[in-house]
Amino acid sequence: MSHIYDVVIVGGGPAGLYAGWTLARAGFSVAICEEHPTSGMPVHCTGVLAAEAFERFGLSDDSVLNQLRTVRFHPPSGDAVDYSPITVEAVVIDRARFDRRLSERAALAGAELSYGERVTGVAVDADGVTVASGSTMRRARVCVLACGARYGVQRKLRLGIPRLLLHSAQAELPAARLGDVEIHFGEQIAPRGFAWAVPVQRERPYVRVGVMCERHAHRHFERVLRDIGPRWGVDAAGGCKPRQKILPLGPIDRTFGDRVVVVGDAAGVVKPTTGGGIYYSLMTASLASEIVAGALSRDDLSAAALNEYERLWRRELGPELRWQLVLRRIAQRLTDDDIDGLFALARTDGLMPLVRRTAAFNHHREFIVALLKHPPARRVLFRAALA
Repeated sequence: MSHIYDVVIVGGGPAGLYAGWTLARAGFSVAICEEHPTSGMPVHCTGVLAAEAFERFGLSDDSVLNQLRTVRFHPPSGDAVDYSPITVEAVVIDRARFDRRLSERAALAGAELSYGERVTGVAVDADGVTVASGSTMRRARVCVLACGARYGVQRKLRLGIPRLLLHSAQAELPAARLGDVEIHFGEQIAPRGFAWAVPVQRERPYVRVGVMCERHAHRHFERVLRDIGPRWGVDAAGGCKPRQKILPLGPIDRTFGDRVVVVGDAAGVVKPTTGGGIYYSLMTASLASEIVAGALSRDDLSAAALNEYERLWRRELGPELRWQLVLRRIAQRLTDDDIDGLFALARTDGLMPLVRRTAAFNHHREFIVALLKHPPARRVLFRAALA
């Protein structure tokens, strides 16, 4: 353990790889520890990303499989409402290829990637950080936690854990035909959450089916698959074992400490409304890299210096996250009748023009505020909030 890295990054997903690339490109020695055998596998998410992300973060778009143009929302009553934004706001990506491209970029910049290494401990002292993975110990000046929705290290470092969590289950399946994105609501489908079907155009049609709910995600996934399978030409009879994971829907108490910063899902910085995390992972990784690079150059890696990272992401994302959390907490109290009532408003009471005027894939605050100011919708939401 004689070699001391400038940075050890725990986790080789989008957040860790992007931070690794940025810091290695700036001339720092970087080691990235990833528990799985390769980048991008297994796939843990639906792989829907804002179309703007590629330009904003300077990424190759060769992982894009298809664009998403229309979303069909299904209330418990089943009478669907369609929404098509004026411009394409979201795309489906090949998540494995997306991560591989990030890993290639990080390696070319000089980052050292180690696979099959699950980090079991991070110990901070006055002179540096020791990162343990099995019998391997790495020493660094600073550690970036990008370990996804695992919170053991954060708890030990007294950084806290997300206060709101839901469960998810999802899988990609061969389909006979492609359809529009489907979002399903209801207590029987996805209690306190929603289910989805996303079209995927590879060499043949596929569909990504998933559910985000309070409990029993696997059971609800099976029901969703039975319900939507015939429409997409999916053979659900053979059974399917979905990938399951915890979704953090709110940030941890602190995303920094002495010689430590936390990014992406590991920080609980995801969209509370949908659980989407890739864009926010890239954003927090970018901000963290900027602050860590400056702190390394000044040789000041104290919590006081790294606090600037949290200040930056809260300034950029804080208002958005707060309003999304408001809607998430209200949504978890909505009954099926409440949801059907909101859909009735969308069909008859001018709610769809409000959606078209204010809704955006990555930014929900304006829509949420407008929704809470819409008198009929406000009555439904406030009644649920006070229930």
